[in-house]
Amino acid sequence: QVQLVESGGGLVQAGGSLRLSCTASGRIFSINFMGWYRQSPRKQREVVAVISSDGVTSYADSVKGRFTISRDNAENTVYLQMNSLKPEDTAVYRCNAIIGAVTNWGRGTQVTVSS
Repeated sequence: QVQLVESGGGLVQAGGSLRLSCTASGRIFSINFMGWYRQSPRKQREVVAVISSDGVTSYADSVKGRFTISRDNAENTVYLQMNSLKPEDTAVYRCNAIIGAVTNWGRGTQVTVSS
């Protein structure tokens, strides 16, 4: 069984930065894609950024130029550096990891950006 645990969320003022981390543990042979998603009460879940096992990245248009996704394959960890945060970035951020044919999810970490 695989577990994903996120950390790094919190309250920050607009224009500030946060760095999220997500570490996978358990029966892991290799992780294909890892990614960050977010959901707020007024919006459907949306993909924020994804990264392949060889480092190819993709971002939502709303975060391009502000967020950076990276990963440490040896530590089964994915990061999300978030800069120039805006109030509309407020959401619960969840990471996922695709291992084989299974998509595994973390429970999420709250990010709140005050104006």
